Amino acid sequence: MTQSEQKELVASVAIDTLIRQGKIFSGMKIGLGTGSTAYPAVRHLAGRIADGTVKDIKAVVTSFGTQNLCEELDIPVFSMNDKTIGGHLDLAIDGADEVDPLNHVIKGGGAALLREKIVAYNSTQFVIVADSTKIVDSLGTGFALPVEIIGEARVPVVAALNALGAECVLREGVRKCGPVITDNGNQLLDIKWKTPVDPAEMEDKVNGIVGVVENGFFTKNRPIVFTIDKEGNVIER
Repeated sequence: MTQSEQKELVASVAIDTLIRQGKIFSGMKIGLGTGSTAYPAVRHLAGRIADGTVKDIKAVVTSFGTQNLCEELDIPVFSMNDKTIGGHLDLAIDGADEVDPLNHVIKGGGAALLREKIVAYNSTQFVIVADSTKIVDSLGTGFALPVEIIGEARVPVVAALNALGAECVLREGVRKCGPVITDNGNQLLDIKWKTPVDPAEMEDKVNGIVGVVENGFFTKNRPIVFTIDKEGNVIER
């Protein structure tokens, strides 16, 4: 099974399981994530809306890309600030770049980590869908941790991250000269440690650096994770 096929299978099973368990229901407020694993889940949810399985879903999206997809699929999109949403969601569903044994995750490979965290941390239930390549023993040494920063603070932020033992690279654009600019107008550092770190501790330490807007460790709203085993079976953990 290819990685793309895994993503499609995990997403479809996750949506149908959450509906069957009563965790996705008509009238709910749901956060929808960004990226190649989240988008199959969005499309499958749209199918369940279209066939009448669930109705009156109100979505809050985490990026311009997800907003465009929802518009194509006729999923109504709201702001977290809209009175209909009231700053809180029933459930958020998203992909991940890495997931550890405690279901701590790294997110932000698609540069949407700030809005993804706003959605995830203001949801009653957080759900991650992930193919088998995303399951790891520890975070922070394999896939780079994205850190969204104020551009003017880049040099002192890099110095502070180096003091925490991290190696930093400014994320550069593809088919664009210069750094990646997020949907929020900020720059991104991709950082790694040579040895494993405590994600929960480091989430707070990195966010405590002046000039850091947010980082891609997600440890404070432990998700339900849907992934796939070596035999091709979707598992919930």
